Amino acid sequence: MFLPNLKLDSKDLPEKVIVCGDPDRAKLIAANLDDAKLLGQNREYHTYVGHYQGEYIGVVSHGVGSPGAAVCFEQLIQGGVKELIRVGTAGSYQKEIEPGSLVISTAAVRQDGLSSQIVPEGFPAVADITLTNRLIEKSRDYSIASYSGITLTLDVFYQGAIVFPHNQYQAAGVLAVEMEIASLFTIASIRGIRAAAIVAIDGYADADLAEEYDPHTDQMKRAIELEKEIALEAIAMK
Repeated sequence: MFLPNLKLDSKDLPEKVIVCGDPDRAKLIAANLDDAKLLGQNREYHTYVGHYQGEYIGVVSHGVGSPGAAVCFEQLIQGGVKELIRVGTAGSYQKEIEPGSLVISTAAVRQDGLSSQIVPEGFPAVADITLTNRLIEKSRDYSIASYSGITLTLDVFYQGAIVFPHNQYQAAGVLAVEMEIASLFTIASIRGIRAAAIVAIDGYADADLAEEYDPHTDQMKRAIELEKEIALEAIAMK
């Protein structure tokens, strides 16, 4: 099957794929694969394949935001992918979850527009327990603060005339906010595949905690490097 937006043939896809927003990050992750090669490239969708610990693994970038990411997720699943782990970044809602730490999402609040158009209101966006436990287990091997719990998926990056109630989600114990996890978990559930997510915290989303936003610090580079290793080890497990 030809996958038109990814511009690749499904016969070349592995069943296990790591997805991330940034094409440069996909290239960085793929550098850890043996015999890595660029399989397809179109718009924000860059696909690499190779082997990690003997397992055939894919790495695909999906861009920013749920609608474009959903196209990527759907076509990967159409191509036979059975496991997806998202590696990304997020803003923290909790004071103790500092920039440079990691959050493993167990479920996502669906405040994106995409998921509400493919499932009924109230349908939960929940991670696969097996993949999530692998991420949690592997994260313990590294000297970095890591947390697991509920994240929030939101379409808005810059606030407009309508004020989003970040404080309500903070009070409810949501750990962090990003832009794609709810769509990934929802699509994975209705298509019958496994999905999980790990994100590096690049700042505080809550205005009372926020400092000057800088996602390019050495601290963040280390967090992204470690979440990449954790995701690779988790998805390579049999």
